[in-house]
Amino acid sequence: MKSVYLRILLWCFVTLVLSLLAFSMVSRFVEGRALGKGGPMARVDEMVLHEAAQAYESGGAQRLAAYLGNTSAFIDGPRFLTDSQGRDLVTGADRSQQLKLVHGDWGVPVRSNGQMIVAHASDRYRLIAVLRPPFDPWTLAPYYALIFLAVALVCWGLAISIASPLRDLARGVERFGRGELSVRLNSRRRDEIGELSRSFDRMAERIGALLAAERRLLQDVSHELRSPLARMSFAAELARRDENRQQAIAQIKDEIQRLSSLIATLLQVTRGEGDPLARKREEFSVADLLREISADCWIEADAHGCRVRIDASDNPVIVGDRELARRAFENVIRNAIRYSPTAASVDISVRAGSTAVHVVIRDYGIGVPEHLLQQLGQPFVRVDDSRDSSTGGVGLGLAIAKRAIAIHHGLLRLENAHPGLRVSIELPLPETQQRDADSLPQLSAAAPYRA
Repeated sequence: MKSVYLRILLWCFVTLVLSLLAFSMVSRFVEGRALGKGGPMARVDEMVLHEAAQAYESGGAQRLAAYLGNTSAFIDGPRFLTDSQGRDLVTGADRSQQLKLVHGDWGVPVRSNGQMIVAHASDRYRLIAVLRPPFDPWTLAPYYALIFLAVALVCWGLAISIASPLRDLARGVERFGRGELSVRLNSRRRDEIGELSRSFDRMAERIGALLAAERRLLQDVSHELRSPLARMSFAAELARRDENRQQAIAQIKDEIQRLSSLIATLLQVTRGEGDPLARKREEFSVADLLREISADCWIEADAHGCRVRIDASDNPVIVGDRELARRAFENVIRNAIRYSPTAASVDISVRAGSTAVHVVIRDYGIGVPEHLLQQLGQPFVRVDDSRDSSTGGVGLGLAIAKRAIAIHHGLLRLENAHPGLRVSIELPLPETQQRDADSLPQLSAAAPYRA
């Protein structure tokens, strides 16, 4: 049987039938213990036999009839006192056939014509009790039907509650397999089926993010490779004609270096949008990391004739991917050094708030046109599109920084400081991160980067 719904109903039906059979068997057993030999009713009838014999011997048939009449008012079913041959001592009727039914098994009930006959014997007398069976399946049939209906409704609801979300999950998986990457189940159940649905949603989110990063990487690569490949083709043609051979070879080398740098930075962006569970999470000091980056950038800053100053009176510690955070800060700092005027400084401040670490990196350059502020941080967006590898990158530094900060549940904001550009970064403290999720966030394919 392939349907979970029908399988659940079938098992519930079988369970109900077996339960009814077990109930019937237990009732028969209890009935036998109550009415059978040695049971409470048997002891009552033995007492009635003894007292009925005394009533007959002391007052004859009239007193016996009175006694048996009084007894039937308190004990269910008529009782008859006979002699050893089965003659009724009150009416004289022949009840030997009823005695034959018990086959001499005194105190053992025997069913006959919908009734139960029990006989007890003494030396001279026999007591015949005709009882109504306490357990009659046909009498209880309407109650069984009500119970069966109630249980069937409960089983039907159970089958629906289990089979319906499984069908939704199957349809969602099928749609996702057809390429509808936006499919989400959004189950609110708190049982194993709900957890399975949420696991599917998390899987779909991660797959969607990875596929989006892959598509974006291919688009970016195809876009950025056109110009250097065209220039390399032109330089190769010049070298083939033996005109300005050395200049053409130098240009080819420059373009190869540019392509290598481009591929390396593109891979950095892709890793930043990859599987967050594969990254190493550790505690590290933000101030110490910024001091380390500033020391590494000393030669570059000296070449530009500027200096890097750090104001870190606080020493906050966060939890995250230290190498990814280093890339983010380093890209912003190197970008500030690149646009810092001679004899100016790049100021870095670190402050610990109640819920987050606040880092501000500012240069004193010409700033950024207001209409480009919202676009900075997107791949291949540059303030000056005419820059080459000697004056700038390919427009991926801030994109890497923004995505790395977003992966740490942080915020990166850009604003003109007049003069210069101010980059404000917020990274949540460990207590705030614990309230968010049990793992690093996953970047959705459709969600914009926070700025």
